[in-house]
Amino acid sequence: MTIERSTNNRWSSNFSFVLAATAAAVGLGNIWKFPYIMGENGGGAFVLLYLLFIFLIGVPVLMAEVLIGRRGRNSPGYAAAKLARESGVSSAWQITGWMGLSAGFIILTFYAVIAGWALSYVVKSVSGTFVGATPESVSATFGGMVSSAPELLFYTTVLIAATVLVVGKGFKSGLERAVTYLMPLLLGLLVLIALYAAHIGDFGAAFTFMFYPDFSALTTQGALIALGHAFFTLSLASGVMIIYGAYLPKGASIVRTSIWIAIADTVVALIAGLAIFPIVFGFGLTPSEGPGLIFQTLPLAFANMPFTTLVATVFFVMLVLAAFTSAIAMIEASVAFAEERLRLKRWHAAITSGAVLWTLSLATVFSLSGASWAQLEWNFFGKELDSIFAAIDHLASNILLPLGGFMAAVFTGWVMKTRFTEEELNMSKTGYKIWQFCVRYLAPVAIICIFLQLLGILNF
Repeated sequence: MTIERSTNNRWSSNFSFVLAATAAAVGLGNIWKFPYIMGENGGGAFVLLYLLFIFLIGVPVLMAEVLIGRRGRNSPGYAAAKLARESGVSSAWQITGWMGLSAGFIILTFYAVIAGWALSYVVKSVSGTFVGATPESVSATFGGMVSSAPELLFYTTVLIAATVLVVGKGFKSGLERAVTYLMPLLLGLLVLIALYAAHIGDFGAAFTFMFYPDFSALTTQGALIALGHAFFTLSLASGVMIIYGAYLPKGASIVRTSIWIAIADTVVALIAGLAIFPIVFGFGLTPSEGPGLIFQTLPLAFANMPFTTLVATVFFVMLVLAAFTSAIAMIEASVAFAEERLRLKRWHAAITSGAVLWTLSLATVFSLSGASWAQLEWNFFGKELDSIFAAIDHLASNILLPLGGFMAAVFTGWVMKTRFTEEELNMSKTGYKIWQFCVRYLAPVAIICIFLQLLGILNF
C-alpha cells in the first residue's frame, strides 16, 4: 500500500509547474551539450530538425509522462502500477515508472560529478585562473581537475549536500521556492552573457550559422542525434516529469503546460547557442570543438576578453544553476519513493537518497581520476567502454532512457484505457487523435531508431 501525494503538495499555479519543469529540463544538456552537438552537425539544419522533433516527438511523450504522474499521484513506479490496475492490465506494466525512476537516479550519480566541474570552475574563475590563459594552461587546468579524486569528491559532495538541503525542506518550502528564484536568475544570467557575447563577438556569423540551414552539412547520423537530443533535453524517461505531474492540480491543462515547457526549454537552448557561438566565431575558434567546448575552448576566449574574471565567473555560475535545478528535479522522484515505500519523513528521505547517491557517485569520481579498479575493457555492441563511469553512462543514457520513453509512449497510447487518457488530456477530438497517433506510432518508431543508432546497430 502506498500513500498518494498529499493534496498540499501541488504547484501553486500553472506557471510554477512550467517554471519548475523548464528548470528541470534546462541543464547541462542545453548549455553544455546542445551548442557542441549543433556545432558538430551543421548548425542551422540541425536546429531546424531539432525543433521539428521537439514538437512531433518530445511534446507528445512529455504529455504522456505528465498524464501518468497526475492520474497516478505517486512516485513513478507506484503511479504506473496504479494506472495498470485501473486499466485492468498486467501489473508488469509498472516497469514503465520504475525504469524512469532508475534511469534518473543512475544519471544523477554521474551528473552530480559533472556539475561539480562547473562548481570547480566558478572557484577557478574567481581566483583568476583564466586571466592570460594559454591552450596549454587551460588543458592542464581541466586535466588536473578531472584526474584529482579529492577535488572531484569535494565539489560533488557540495553539490549533493545542497541538493539534499533544498528537497529536504519539503515541496513548497524547498523544491518550489528554489526553482521560483533560481530559474529566473539562470535565465537572466544567460541573457546577460548572450548580450555581452553579441557585443564583443561575431553575432552575425553566429546567427547565420544557427539559423540559416545548410542541409549539405547535415548527415543522417546528425539527424538521428537531433532526434535523440530533442527527446532527452526535456528530461523525459528520467522520472522527473512523472513526479512533477503528480504535483499538478487537476484543473491544469496538460496540453498547454507541456507546450509551454517545450517552448521555454527550446528558447533557453537557442539563447545558450547565441551566448556561446558569437564568442567562438569572434575569437577564431571552431564550432565543432566537441565536449571540450565549454570547459577548454571558452576559457581561452575569456582570457582575451575585458573583465576576464567577471565574465568567466558569471558564465560558470550560470552553468552551476542549470545543473543544480536539474539535480533537484532528478532526486525528487527517489525522495518521493522513499517517503512512500519506507514511510520516511521528508528530511530522512532526502538524506537517505543523498547518501545513496553520494556513495554511487564514487564510481564516476574514481573512474575519471584513473583508479585502476574503476577501469574496464568491455565491448558492448561495438562500443568500447573503458571505465565504470562509461558503462553507467551508456546503460542509463543509451539504454534505459530510450526504453523508458518507449514504454511511456506505449503505455499511454496502447495500454491505458482511452477514456482515462482522454479525461486527463481534455483535448478536442482532433487534437487527441493527433496525440494518440504520435504516442502510438511516431514516437515508438523514432525511439527505436534512437535506440538502435546508439547501440551501433543502425548506421548509415
